Formats: sequence, C-alpha cells, structure tokens
Amino acid sequence: MADPSTYRPAPGAIPTSPGVYKFRDAHGRVIYVGKAKSLRPRLSSYFQDLAGLHPRTATMVTTAASVEWTVVATEVEALQLEYSWIKEFDPRFNVKYRDDKSYPELAVTLNEEFPRVQVMRGAHRKGVRYFGPYGHAWAIRETVDLLLRVFPVRTCSNGVFKRAAQVGRPCLLGYIGKCAAPCVGRITPEDHRALAEDFCDFMAGRTGNYLRRLETEMQEAAADLEYEKAARLRDDIGALKRAMEKNAIVLADATDADLLAVAEDELEAAVQIFHVRGGRVRGQRGWVTDKVEDVDTAGLVEHALQQLYGGVGAEERGEGVPREVLVPALPDPVEPVREWLGGLRGAQVDLRIPQRGDKKDLMATVQRNAQQALALHKTKRASDLTTRSRALQEITDALELDSVPLRIECFDISHLQGEDVVASMVVFEDGLARKSEYRRFEIKGFEGQDDVRSMHEVISRRFRRYLQERERTGEWAVPEEGPEDAADAAADGTATRAEDGRPRRFAYPPQLLVVDGGQPQVAAAQRALDELGIDDIALCGLAKRLEEVWLPGEDDPVVLPRSSEGLYLLQRVRDEAHRFAIGYQRGKRSKRLTAGELDSVPGLGETRRQALLKHFGSLKKLRVATVDELCAVPGIGRRTAETVAAALSSRTPAAPAVNTATGEIIEDGADEPAPAAPETVPIQETP
Repeated sequence: MADPSTYRPAPGAIPTSPGVYKFRDAHGRVIYVGKAKSLRPRLSSYFQDLAGLHPRTATMVTTAASVEWTVVATEVEALQLEYSWIKEFDPRFNVKYRDDKSYPELAVTLNEEFPRVQVMRGAHRKGVRYFGPYGHAWAIRETVDLLLRVFPVRTCSNGVFKRAAQVGRPCLLGYIGKCAAPCVGRITPEDHRALAEDFCDFMAGRTGNYLRRLETEMQEAAADLEYEKAARLRDDIGALKRAMEKNAIVLADATDADLLAVAEDELEAAVQIFHVRGGRVRGQRGWVTDKVEDVDTAGLVEHALQQLYGGVGAEERGEGVPREVLVPALPDPVEPVREWLGGLRGAQVDLRIPQRGDKKDLMATVQRNAQQALALHKTKRASDLTTRSRALQEITDALELDSVPLRIECFDISHLQGEDVVASMVVFEDGLARKSEYRRFEIKGFEGQDDVRSMHEVISRRFRRYLQERERTGEWAVPEEGPEDAADAAADGTATRAEDGRPRRFAYPPQLLVVDGGQPQVAAAQRALDELGIDDIALCGLAKRLEEVWLPGEDDPVVLPRSSEGLYLLQRVRDEAHRFAIGYQRGKRSKRLTAGELDSVPGLGETRRQALLKHFGSLKKLRVATVDELCAVPGIGRRTAETVAAALSSRTPAAPAVNTATGEIIEDGADEPAPAAPETVPIQETP
C-alpha cells in the first residue's frame, strides 16, 4: 500500500486549466483516468486525509504510485480525451460499462459491392449500416422476411453467393422473388446498391414517402387496367405496414430520441437505453457496471453517453445522435456534453430531463427495465462483485497470501502426441477474465511429451521479459541487449512502442501464478522463478484428478471445499487456460495437415496454394471440387486443376488422433482455422 504523500505534486505545480489526469501504479500501469474543469482543486482533493475519502477513492490513491496530467483548451476537449484514454488504457478503477447480454442488430454491409442484409453481434465494423439493437434475433428475421418482398436485397453468405455465380443458378430466394439475384446478373451492382439504400431509408423511419409512392403506383396501375401489377403493389404495401406494426408507436409526435435510465445501488449500476425513431421504439440495449469509483447518477449518465456515442463514427452509428437525448440526471457541467453531442450530430442536441407527458411516461418504462436488468444481473454468479470478492478472499486465506490476488495468471501446456507443442497464458483481474492480455506460446527447440520441461521454458520466458521491463527507466527505455534478446523481445511483444514510449505486454506481474498440473509442474515453475531471482510472486498448481491445490515444496496438497467460491474461481481460470491452449494447438495441427497435402502436389507453388484455400475456404471443400470449379480460381489452369483434383481425390482424410495430455479425441479441424492469437511467442531450447 503506497502513501499518497510520496507522489503528491508540489504546491503550485498543478495548473488551473481544464485537463485530463492519469494515476499510475508502481509498474507504470494506468489505473484511473479523470477530467476536470480546473486541474488544481480536483487533484488536490485526492491528497487529503484518507479517512475523508470515499473507500473506493482511498483504495485507488493508495494503489497508485504517480500522477500526471495533460492540459487542454476546453472542457469539450477534456471530455473527448478522457474517453479516448479510458478506451486505450482500460483503467481498473474507472467505470466501464459492459453489455448485460449480446444484442443482435440488423446490419447492411454497404462496404461490399453487393450489399448484404444480415444479423450481426459484437463490435461495429466500418462501412456497415446498423439498425437496432433488438431483443431477439428472430424479431429481426421476421421483419426482414416481410421487407424482402419489397426490397429483395441479398441475404446469402459470401460462400453461397460465389457458388451461385459459378454454377449460374440463384438460390431458392432468387426463384421465389425475395432476392434480386445479383449473383447471376439479374440486377446491376448500381441498381442493387440503390435497393439496399432504399431498405436502409425504410428501416431508418423514412416510411411515409415510400408508402405514398407505392399507393400512387398502385392506383395508376389499376387505372391502366394492369390489375396484376396493382395487386402486387397492394401486397407490398400490406407487407410494409405489417413490418411497421411490429414496432409500437410510443410517441405520437414522430419524435427521434434516445431515452437513458439508470438503476443503481452501492456497488453496481445498470443502464437501459431505448432508441425511438419516428415515434416508434426501434431498438433497446442495456449495460451494467461495477461502481469501482465514487460516482453519482450524473456521472454514470456522462459515462454512458460517452460509450453510446463516442466509440464509433457517424457512418458506423447509422443515424448517429438524435435530436433529443432524455436522461434521468444531467451531467455536471452539462454544457460541454451538449456541445460535444452537437458536434457529433452536426446540429443542436436537446439533452434534458423529461418533466411531463408521454416522454416522462416512457422514461418510467425505461427505468423499470433498468431496475429489472440490475436485479437479473445480481443473480449471475460469475459477475457478482460480492461473490468475486469472497472467492479472492478464500484463495488468500487458503494459500496464506500476503495480499488479495487481484491479478491471476494461469499457464497450460498442450500437444498432440508430442507434436505441435504450445502453451497458453490467461489473465484474470478482480476475478474476471481479461482477454486482451491472453498470450499463446509456440514451443520450439524440442518435441516430446515433456510437460514439465515445457512449463519451465514458458515460465522462464514470460518472467525474463517481466524482469527486463522492471529494470527499465521511468521512460521505459529498452535496455542494452544482444541481437537475439532484441529479437525475442519483439516476438514477445514487450519492446517499447517508439511512438509513445508506453510499455507493451509482460510489463505487469501477477499476485498469483497458477499452473495446470500437480507437484512436477509446480516444481518446474518454482525452479524457473528461482533461477530468475523472483521471490515475490505466489505460486500454486491445480491438479485435475481431485481438484487439489499444490504449493511448491509441500508434500500434501491444499484441499478446498467443493462448495468453495475460491475453488470455483481457480477452476474457471484453469479451464480457460486449457480451452485457450487446445484451440491454438488444433489450429496449428490444421495448418500443418493442410500445408502437407498441398505441398506434395507437383507444380503448385505457395501463391496458388493460398489462392485455392482462400477461394474454397477449407481443404474439405477443396477435395470435392470439380476440375471446372478449380479452373475458376485465378491463376489455376486446366492442367494444374486436373493435377490437383487427381492428387486430392487419391487421398483419404487422416483418422482422428488423441491428445495424450487430455484424453480428448482431436477432430480433423482443417476446415475451421483457430481464432487469431494476440501474438505467438517462439520458445527455443536454452543451453
């Protein structure tokens, strides 16, 4: 525990201008980011008597080891810079909203030559128009099914689209009139894009003009005795009206607004947002957060507005910021936030608290949804702050640690009968997975079923990089080292980023190091730490057989009760490391098998091998491809296609193998590449 007086800035050194400040811990890691209209009084408030501070604020200032600040010209710039730094550094003491569920959205991929309508989840992509989010994916599909009658935009995957183009026949939707079939040239790319843009306009709420136009065309067709055309237009109008009826009218004046409500207690807060366009609820989403900093309702609203509108550009946001944003409490001060929102929208934004009428009633509905979301969230065991705190305390007591292990790292080894040896490192902070700091290691220099030796190598490499980071100066300059060490540092991702001087991975040590295994693996890890002279990191191993916790140098394990929250947390950490390692090992095996089959095909070089795999997507599909389909790949002639087809058809897929480390049957996963790893660390044998 640090004494805040040891890093308190000198009197008068802090400016009175607006700015953003960062607190760092002893390892240089940013743990809190804040903004202030005047930096001097705000920062001075952190260095008063600890008894007068909020408990969470007191924990933050005693964890920190330094503070720094950046002066800006206006409060709006401070708001923007604060959000940017929170996204970049992910400080553990800042409020960070996370979705209480994964909400599906309706997406139109306008960044493709032939835009596609589909259901998407997760982060927004550039050039894609989004609508929603919706409560259920089936609600999106029902709406799209009704609209495809009028806007027959393609909905097929890229693989289906390419295959239809190759064979010259559209899919079923093309035959029943729910796709314009751009794959076979029934519609030009320009006309199909115009169709997709009309679809987006309708989904955005601009429905009146389109319906009136269809009604006019229907009446003209009837007057010209074109009754079939008039009937088709009548059915189209009916389909559009049914799609509109799925969203209830909540505001009679066709208002465009976002309504935001907050439900909170002493430890957590839930935020619910209703997106209203044209008077109808077009989407709903929710966030939950642990109140790790001393923040009131107005502060929670400000953080929510930053996350809602600050993360992506106007193109990715779809309609962006609406004319009205209704909130339960106004940020203090409110004018910089209004100015910031107005700059995003390009026009004035009315940020206010609804006082009466339909908008106040709808806000009460949003508030009830927030309260229900908070109550539901508290029932989720893994996300409950009290449960996580109890689990960490139980681990501290059982292992007799000096402090609570706020950062836990777990290592696991995986291989397939001694080949493709890999290791994984997963990180849990405050009892939750921190996936941005996961690492995967490729172990080279020796092969074989020697998990103990592999564990020693991985632990040695990880903490050798940590020691190099610890020895660096306050500017985190790269120490003098040989060419091999420099190359290793670059491969490990620990070299300093020259543009900003911030530390890379492996810079922060864990309070608890967990290895997957029993006494042998624990002894190997302890030997690696001893060789590096590290004696301030706790170590344990979790054996799968009886879920025993092994400590270095102990003949008997520590047995935690089966109902223990501490054991549950250790199991989750171990299982996550195992899952991460197995996924990487399967991916390496898939690539090796794929490359092995195509390498032996005469006359097929690296460029054409990659072209074939990219075109068909997997070796399985490549095996069943015809000669004509192979000829459709750029750079593949008929003679080469015949050679490839003959070579692949004469082979049968390898029989399933067994991972001896886990007893699992490893399926032939050559069709599905492993998820991209953060970085791959080659491990070489030490002399």
